[in-house]
This record gives sequence, C-alpha cells and structure tokens, in this order.
Amino acid sequence: MQVIGHRGCADVYPENTVRAVTRAANFLDAVEVDVRRCGSGELVVFHDETVDRLTDASGRLADMAWAELRELDVLGSGESIPRLETVLAAVPDGVELQIELKETGLAADVREAVRATDCEVSVSSFDEAAIREVADLGWDVSTGLLFESDPLEKLQTAIELGCDAVHPYYDTCLETDVVEAAHEAGLAVVAWKAARRRTEIHVLRSLGVDGVTADRWEIASGLA
Repeated sequence: MQVIGHRGCADVYPENTVRAVTRAANFLDAVEVDVRRCGSGELVVFHDETVDRLTDASGRLADMAWAELRELDVLGSGESIPRLETVLAAVPDGVELQIELKETGLAADVREAVRATDCEVSVSSFDEAAIREVADLGWDVSTGLLFESDPLEKLQTAIELGCDAVHPYYDTCLETDVVEAAHEAGLAVVAWKAARRRTEIHVLRSLGVDGVTADRWEIASGLA
C-alpha cells in the first residue's frame, strides 16, 4: 500500500513548503500538495483560502499578489509559500507528486507547469468541475475524486469523469463497501485522513486500500 506524505508530512515539516516536500521524499515514494491561484495569477502551493492560520499575515490568498506572498513565513519555519514550479523542480526522481486542485480554472496551467519538468504527477480534487477540466484537456494524467460522503454516488461520478482512482475519507472506507465497489469498477482507492498512527495504516491495508495520505512518514516503516 502506498503511503503519501500529506502536504509533505504536515505533522513533521512546515506544510506545503519545499522543505516539507524534499524531506518527506527521503522516506516516501509519493507526496501530496495543494494548489491555488494567487491574486496576481501565479499557481502557489497552499491549502487554506486565507493565509491567517499559517502565517503572521491575514487575508485571502486569491486577493494577494505573489510579490507579497513570497515574503511570508510559513509557521515561523523560515520557509516561504512556494510556487508550483518551484515544488515540481524540487521533487526527487522516482517520487510522485499528488497535486490537489483546490479550485477550478487551474488545470491548463498546472499541465504546462508539469510539462516543463520530468516529475511524475497525479491530480485530485474534491471539485468535480476541476477534474472535468483536466479531462477536457485530454491530458494523460492519473486523476482522482476526493469525497467524504455519498460514496456510491461519488464513485459513479468518478467513473463518468474517467478517473483512475477515488479518494474517500478514512471512515467511509471502514463503514461502507466503497473499496470493494471501486475495485470492481477498476478504480484504485486512496484514502485521506492525514494518518498519524500505524494502526490506521494497517486497518486500511486489511481492507485492500491502495494508498493513504499521512502526516508522519515513520508510520509507513515496516509496511510491505
């Protein structure tokens, strides 16, 4: 089962930063990051709609220019908010970058950024329209639909969108038959929860889940 560094293992490193991605890549073969567009148009790697939680500044990221964002310090770590191009260039060979689209209108520019590198990527989103934009490009990239509820309905949507995987919430995997149904439909299952304990990993593996995001890399040790 693949263990994916959630935001670059956010419980260990400053989330969605270059340091987080490169450090997590030392221990895992896949890292997940979030992508948004800032006010001046650049694609930046950042989870929240606002910068309030992770920096000393405040305001909506979509209203802030890159020139301002690049000066902010993430969680007092000395790491800045990176552009997607910077993160792609920092990913070591052999490590997959899972890019979560936090909004629509990103697909074409994300594809161009990826094309300029040799980085292996997959693309996911909670937003069905964002995944549809990827499909409409005819981009040959693995895609996955994230969801927390209505698993069978979301599975059907993922099939209609031509996804390669579904990304259900951890509890949804345990409480419904979504894992079996997805596999019957030929889709991989990548659970999300930002796992922090080995027991969470082992439970998912027993269900046949193909991958899971995790906030700590060491919980993957000893997995076959």
